[in-house]
Amino acid sequence: MMTIKNYVKPQTLEEAWQLNQKRGSRILGGMLWLKMGKRRVQTAIDLSDLGLDTIEETGDSFSIGCMVSLRDLELHSGLARYTCGAMKEALRHIVGVQFRNLATVGGSIAGRFGFSDVLTMFLALDSYVEMYKGGLVPMETFAATGCGTDICVRIIVRKTPLAVTYHSVRNTATDFPVLACAVSRQVSDEEDSWKFSIGARPARAILLRDETQLLSGEITAEKADLFGAYAAEQVPTSSNMRGSAAYRSHLVKVLTSRSIQELGGISL
Repeated sequence: MMTIKNYVKPQTLEEAWQLNQKRGSRILGGMLWLKMGKRRVQTAIDLSDLGLDTIEETGDSFSIGCMVSLRDLELHSGLARYTCGAMKEALRHIVGVQFRNLATVGGSIAGRFGFSDVLTMFLALDSYVEMYKGGLVPMETFAATGCGTDICVRIIVRKTPLAVTYHSVRNTATDFPVLACAVSRQVSDEEDSWKFSIGARPARAILLRDETQLLSGEITAEKADLFGAYAAEQVPTSSNMRGSAAYRSHLVKVLTSRSIQELGGISL
């Protein structure tokens, strides 16, 4: 059970930041995972009065407030178009619609949960976390370091031209993923750049890139399988109640190869 002594809804980010510097303070977010733990919170900080619950799209980026619900993220037509449907695919399995109506993108990203489909998806994009004091932090850096006592204000996704796909394996439809895999491919005159985000290992998602240039030139099924085997060697996995380390490593190989073939235009 979670026990809260003081509940505060600050009217400015500065007020929220000052409150969050005190020992025992917690930012609530949607408070769906937070409330599952047994803890005593001195001051619970609710950001819902700060107008951070909208998604703004411009010609070159998306600005996603930290209090945007996962359901709003799932249904946003601009994000669906930009990610080739991968954003919706990453979110649609998360518990249920009622849950996604309450859970927030800020809580999902700031929590850096090992099982997070949300973090896995954003890592594959050209995305950044806007911190109140710390400014823009690349998502890869944030995933490794967290926010400390700073406040995650919004997520910025730059519209880098790319193709994206998302795959996950679950024991049941709405369970946590056994393994999640988001892959993006950016094709330009200068380079063909790939990013592989592997989550639910069961540790938090990490990024893998094609450092070996196995995917240079025309994509073939053989190249995809070779890189899948390479990814399985490079991505650390471990065991829990949902699957063994060996099974997860096998899934890394399969989902990575499948994603490469999909983005390479190979019929599966």
